Amino acid sequence: MSEPFVVTPRAAAAPMVGRQAAGRRDAARDGALKDRSTVAAARPGMAPTEPAVAQQPNTASPDSPRAPAFVPAATEPKPEVPLRVAVDRPAALEPLGRYLDDDLVTDLFVNGGAGLFVDRGHGPVRQQAWRAGEEEVRALAVALIALGGRHIDDATPCVDVRLDGGMRVHAVLPPVSAEGTAISIRVPRLGAADLDRLERRGMFSTATGARLREIVERRENVLITGAAGAGKTTLLAALLASAPAQERIVTIEDVAELRIDHPHHVRLEARQPNLEGVGAIGLARLVREALRMRPDRLVVGECRGDEVRELLSALNTGHDGGAGTVHANGLDDVPARLEALGALAGLDAVALARQVVSAIHWVIHVARDGTGRRIVSGIGRPTMDDRDRLAVRVEELS
Repeated sequence: MSEPFVVTPRAAAAPMVGRQAAGRRDAARDGALKDRSTVAAARPGMAPTEPAVAQQPNTASPDSPRAPAFVPAATEPKPEVPLRVAVDRPAALEPLGRYLDDDLVTDLFVNGGAGLFVDRGHGPVRQQAWRAGEEEVRALAVALIALGGRHIDDATPCVDVRLDGGMRVHAVLPPVSAEGTAISIRVPRLGAADLDRLERRGMFSTATGARLREIVERRENVLITGAAGAGKTTLLAALLASAPAQERIVTIEDVAELRIDHPHHVRLEARQPNLEGVGAIGLARLVREALRMRPDRLVVGECRGDEVRELLSALNTGHDGGAGTVHANGLDDVPARLEALGALAGLDAVALARQVVSAIHWVIHVARDGTGRRIVSGIGRPTMDDRDRLAVRVEELS
């Protein structure tokens, strides 16, 4: 039960300084209670809970001395919202707190009322303790998307946002999501990725690691391919982290999630249109803007449309050391995928092949093995076949 309001008689009012301090203290306390009510509203049934601290009634007389503003008196009850929650983690994330605290977790999936699945690097595993109905999951989706500064409702049922700290949240509401509200959360690992760490985790061999470091040192352009969640962004961040400190890296992403351990990293993020349908800034324009920022390395986080034309043009005009990622099932599928993207940009198959062979030195494919571990599964060089179409010459991994 929250503490009742205490009305101070005008004749016995405390001095002005005391009243101002008390007002600030009461406002802070009420804010904490409000935050806790927000957490409770969105918290699914079996989500982590925090023990409540009983509120004591205010028995102080109007003339009693007040504690200084923002400094709790020794006899005051502790706030119901723990300090760590109020400062370090927004209330909307509390239902998932126990999983976000696990540094092995890479992805969280909430499939409506069907349950929660957690990926700790070996594939999604259902969490039997999780209990949440469709209404609770929908409320959680709305809260998470609002935390990223956007809005999700029946008129806009599919939304993707990035939260502070690099977490990426995607939500889909029914009826687009036929089985109930679907939430997908990409959780960045603690600490930025580097090649040494990925090698220790078994993503590639020592010989392959040496080749990757040589690619960065020689400023060769790289295209990283793979399926969703295969580790494209992680490997790209590790490669860029090994670039010399004096180089200026400009990255362009639809939703900024690249976390690079580098002193000179400029991040550009696409902007969605507002409610009136205006104000959108796409990846293709951001590539053109980035070229005016004098990048030493230009990176497009994921090519999925006509921005591939701008990227290839940039890498063909002296911007070495660049990189990008593309969704593909394997090295053999990369030519068809790039031809499809090139068609969106008005490039025919022959023109695209010439652009890619000139601009991209290496194609590196990442995948998950049978245990769910992310690995570098192939590496190759773009080339042209006897029909002047794009192909990838696969090279042996050491």
